[in-house]
Amino acid sequence: MQVQPYLMFDGRTDEALAFYKKTLGAEVKMLMRFKDNPDAGKPSPEGCAPGDIDPEKVMHCEFSVGTTRLLASDGMCTGKPQFQGVSFALSAPDVSRAEQLFAALSEGGQVQMPMTQTFFSERFGMVADKFGVSWMVLVDSPR
Repeated sequence: MQVQPYLMFDGRTDEALAFYKKTLGAEVKMLMRFKDNPDAGKPSPEGCAPGDIDPEKVMHCEFSVGTTRLLASDGMCTGKPQFQGVSFALSAPDVSRAEQLFAALSEGGQVQMPMTQTFFSERFGMVADKFGVSWMVLVDSPR
């Protein structure tokens, strides 16, 4: 069994993928737009995206950050993604890389806890990126 995060960017998936490519070295493994739906023209199942969504928006994609696979979609495309109650822990090999990742994720985002030394890591900080995704950045090695 496997559990994978599925991020709903609410119309901002292309922007999010570009940001994660730049900041985290993310790689897009698969991307399907609404226009690529083989069932296009058929009525959508209840709860699925309505037919008036921009056909260029992302219906489903898979991308990786390091060895972690993530899934994402533009969902209903309202432009208001909400990520509450979940944070991604991002482990860096050293202080320099942790601070670099934290700074990159902070661009346009909101620092929740500045990078600092803790009892469990040489550096630890929390930030919500510009899409509202929460990240806990830490140095993987013990002090």
